[in-house]
Amino acid sequence: RLWISSMEEEAIRAGFQNLRPGSDYDGLHQAALCRSKADWLVGINATRLFSVMYHRTLNVGRVVSPTLALLVQREAEINAFQPESFYTVHLDFNGFSAAGERMKEQAEAERLAGDCNSKTAAVTSVVQTKKTEKAPALYDLTTLQRDANRLLGYTAQQTLDYLQSLYEKKLCTYPRTDSRYLTDDMEGGVNALALCCAGICGTEPPAAVCSGQVCSSKKVSDHHAVVPTVAAGETDLETLLAGEREILRLVSRQVLMAVSAPFVYLETEARLDCGGNAFAAKGKTVIQPGWKAYADAELTDKALPELSEGQSLPVSSCAVKDGRTTPPKHFTEDTLLSAMETAGKEDMPEDAERRGLGTPATRAAVIEKLVATGFAERRKAKKSVRLVPTETGVSLITVLPEQLQSPLLTAEWEYRL
Repeated sequence: RLWISSMEEEAIRAGFQNLRPGSDYDGLHQAALCRSKADWLVGINATRLFSVMYHRTLNVGRVVSPTLALLVQREAEINAFQPESFYTVHLDFNGFSAAGERMKEQAEAERLAGDCNSKTAAVTSVVQTKKTEKAPALYDLTTLQRDANRLLGYTAQQTLDYLQSLYEKKLCTYPRTDSRYLTDDMEGGVNALALCCAGICGTEPPAAVCSGQVCSSKKVSDHHAVVPTVAAGETDLETLLAGEREILRLVSRQVLMAVSAPFVYLETEARLDCGGNAFAAKGKTVIQPGWKAYADAELTDKALPELSEGQSLPVSSCAVKDGRTTPPKHFTEDTLLSAMETAGKEDMPEDAERRGLGTPATRAAVIEKLVATGFAERRKAKKSVRLVPTETGVSLITVLPEQLQSPLLTAEWEYRL
């Protein structure tokens, strides 16, 4: 049998030189058999039982039910949440501002603001820390689906469909992957890949391509990370569907970020004292933009002016700002995919390779199934689309035994399979 996880010529040749007896992989056959029996035991039997008991079709499944339980639990947390008001005093100095501790009483905050108005504040400490943020890894399917949902508003299923289409047009590598690295044998082609991605994004490649940081055969399971193919760089992007073009650019941008140098900045934290009350201010100075040069986010944090311990600063104005504690957020497809990926993680052994609910290939279909069967619905909010359980969905989780709605059962099975 030929066993390969990369379609590069080198990998295919190496695979043919190391043909393995089929019996080496009998475990895969047995795992697949167990998986189908588990789906039968939970999915078919429990669906029949609950449908007969409640006189309507109630789909139960070893992945679909725990995923619905996540939505129902989040909804319960939001409904039970009691917001609390708080107040913070902000001192304005020419060029920057410092904030005090949160306070529960408005009168107390107003009094503090009055005490500090037109006074001077003393700088009690200035701490500067050099910080480094490593470049993100390449995309696996789930991370791409999350970013496409957050940045482009696509559902997990739409992203998978566009990616599958790009794969069939030989413009992207295999989509259904849970690896975020390339294999070691691909390191030689990373420079060309970065050049190709820069062309797709209409930008310059990084000055120095760090190809070693995206290659690790140890971290590749069945398939390597999602990257564009060389053919994608030679294709007229205008001939593609808008969605395919957007996804191809997103994947290319991730490659450029992944092979870039780290983002390095200096964080300054100043503590000030005004009339015996403590205030704090933070600032950032970028030393090396690195991978952030390709990120959408603007580097908004301002640098603090030069400050030294013991320095006195006149307070130019004071303001009391009020806020309220916020409830947990509704799930979006981005955050639900993340929750599915890490479900049951804290109770799993450290070396568990596959954790969570479902696989990268099935998560989008699970979300679509919850919506199609009427257990969850998509609701448009200001900037995002929320996933909310319906009354039927809440009722189903209320009557399901704990074992069938716990992510632990299926997460542990996946690990042992």
